Amino acid sequence: MYLRAQYVGVPIVVVSGTEDPTTIRSAIEFGASGYIPKSLGIDVIQDGVSVVLEGGVWIPPDIDLNTVDEATKMAQRLASLTPQQVRVLMMLSQGLLNKQIAYELSVSEATVKAHVSAILQKLGVESRTQAVIAAAKIEAGQWQSIAG
Repeated sequence: MYLRAQYVGVPIVVVSGTEDPTTIRSAIEFGASGYIPKSLGIDVIQDGVSVVLEGGVWIPPDIDLNTVDEATKMAQRLASLTPQQVRVLMMLSQGLLNKQIAYELSVSEATVKAHVSAILQKLGVESRTQAVIAAAKIEAGQWQSIAG
């Protein structure tokens, strides 16, 4: 999600030893153009990278992206954040104040407050603290705890 916010036009491919369908769906929801398990071998990795470089999306054939569970719902909420909102959320996670975020992003404090409000609404939380906790759980991979 952070890479997608920073490098909007660059296709992102995850090559991982993890083959968990929820993780794969989440990576795609967060903006990855491909997810290639290492266990599939070098030929498949090359094919997957080629598909992505040609503008496509590549995932293992046995993964169903249409399954909607709590993790998918949260991924969809997070995917709805704009790149600037992702930056603000990451800075909130670092403990920065609105004033500090405004300075870092060269925007007004009112703009930061508007982003924070939008983030809270999109994530379905009521406070900055809850948004930061959700972001921390996302980074730690604790998807199911977020919905609760």
